Amino acid sequence: MTPGIYVTGTDTAIGKTTVAVTLLRALRARGLRAVGMKPVASGCDASAEGWRNDDALALQAASHGKPAYALVNPVALPLPTAPEIAAAAAGIDVALPPITTAFAELAALSEFVVVEGVGGWAAPLSATLDQADLVRALDLPVVLVVGLRLGCINHARLSIDALRAAGIEVRGWIANAIDPAFEHRAATLAILRARLAPTPCLGVVAHGSPDTPTLDLSPLL
Repeated sequence: MTPGIYVTGTDTAIGKTTVAVTLLRALRARGLRAVGMKPVASGCDASAEGWRNDDALALQAASHGKPAYALVNPVALPLPTAPEIAAAAAGIDVALPPITTAFAELAALSEFVVVEGVGGWAAPLSATLDQADLVRALDLPVVLVVGLRLGCINHARLSIDALRAAGIEVRGWIANAIDPAFEHRAATLAILRARLAPTPCLGVVAHGSPDTPTLDLSPLL
């Protein structure tokens, strides 16, 4: 197993990139050559160098040695929608070989690879590929990002159940305070810790905080 982690989420727009970048910074602060990867990214802008995605660029910037964009994001899809729809519109067949090849190159350049998935865990990569297929191909365990907002307990429990049912190893979950007005945060976190057990909470990312939170990296290393 290549040292690394696959970052998935309870939904789209719950801060997977924020958490992935936070993990990269925490790992690099420990002296590890950590790099990020966004295998499939929908919602890309045209540039002189080709299609570019903001999340993938953030991961590239937070990575050791700033690896080539084509390795960080081997499948760049223009439309900002579900990858299956964006790929069909672009006439692209999302397949595993280009992704696993890019991952192998990143792994050879680093000591740890943080791979960010798409949308929520059940969001497919294509008509024939689920994220579980990619996780198995990369041979990575998973960290689940839980966006703290109303409904997150339901989403988190369903996501954990789906991951476990698929036989995916879940090393932990990280709470992301995406809604600063969300009430009952402490009570919600207590329920999540109890209901998602024995999967541990690795930490909480505060809303809008410029500081790197204290994360428990021990289950990842």
